[in-house]
Amino acid sequence: MRWQGQELGVADAAALPGMEQLNGLVRSVTTPEFAGVTFHEVLCKSALNHVPSASAMPFDWTVNPYRGCSHACVYCYARGTHEYLELDAGRDFDTQVVVKVNVADVLEKELRRGTWQREPVMLGTNTDPYQRAEGRYKLMPGIMSALTESGTPFSILTKGTLLRRDLPLLTDAAEQVPVTIAMSIAVFDDELQHLVEPGTPNATARLETVRAATEAGFRVTVFLMPIIPHLTDSIAAIDYALTRIKEAGAVRVVYGALHLRPGAKQWFLQWIAERHPELVSSYRGLYPGATAYAPKAYRTWLARRVQPLLRVHGLNGRAEDETPRGTPVAGLADRVDARSQPPIVTTSRGRAAATSLRMAAARPTTAGEASARLF
Repeated sequence: MRWQGQELGVADAAALPGMEQLNGLVRSVTTPEFAGVTFHEVLCKSALNHVPSASAMPFDWTVNPYRGCSHACVYCYARGTHEYLELDAGRDFDTQVVVKVNVADVLEKELRRGTWQREPVMLGTNTDPYQRAEGRYKLMPGIMSALTESGTPFSILTKGTLLRRDLPLLTDAAEQVPVTIAMSIAVFDDELQHLVEPGTPNATARLETVRAATEAGFRVTVFLMPIIPHLTDSIAAIDYALTRIKEAGAVRVVYGALHLRPGAKQWFLQWIAERHPELVSSYRGLYPGATAYAPKAYRTWLARRVQPLLRVHGLNGRAEDETPRGTPVAGLADRVDARSQPPIVTTSRGRAAATSLRMAAARPTTAGEASARLF
């Protein structure tokens, strides 16, 4: 979604320079509890994003309620997408967050179309749906409501502990449609985590969320990604990470080496130069020129290091690039031929679950409100 192409034309004196007349911009908001972050509230025209069939992604449909992310991960592959909005991939990505305030209503209408085949939908593939903004805007309950009521399976990938707020709702949804949860935890050293992911909850908080989701009946996948060369790829670091992941109750691990795509690459290498200048030459060797992926030799070396440790800890796991691109990845919505699937009829119980999802933004919830349910 670009700024252009919206229906609403509103001038906003509080907007960034040059953004005052952006069509679709409702208002720009700053609040004391989100110091340094500006939220740009927009009215989107579409909610479902179709992933091109040629894409390496193992899913076909996504929903992204936010653009930009206050998690501020220096390596985030989505940074380059901010440049489509004429914002930069660095500081602007961290502090200028676009909020699609009507995304749940638009999604509900799209899912009612006769052409919708109830294919799995992935949440959290671009920016995190449970970043701090979700605590203010509460968009996820409405999104889950629309998906559940339409009989659409969905997956969530997040670094956000705010997921715990919605566990009762997710448990209700899982009684009606397949729901999968994956938690991303890349760094288990608190000092390094604060430097490389300054806006995220620490590993302990995320592992507590994994444990809570497990106790609610979900088979949680942990994405041990990215493994950062020379910083988190030692045997000791990987062993410690897998020990804690196992203790939290996760059932599988997906791991992978750092990607440095355009936008993210410049920002990350600037961070390396500032924080670890001794590693600059090594990173230039691993990611020369426009190269985005670590070389095959490094990825093979990493697999030989991680796989034995996965077996030691009794974890089901695999590298993200272990199978051909586009094939299913555990913990994420998979590509399916929806035409071969029987139609899903939403029952009155399903409508009741969807209603409870809609009400979630208006009432506090706890994980104890819902019984555990496997799916």
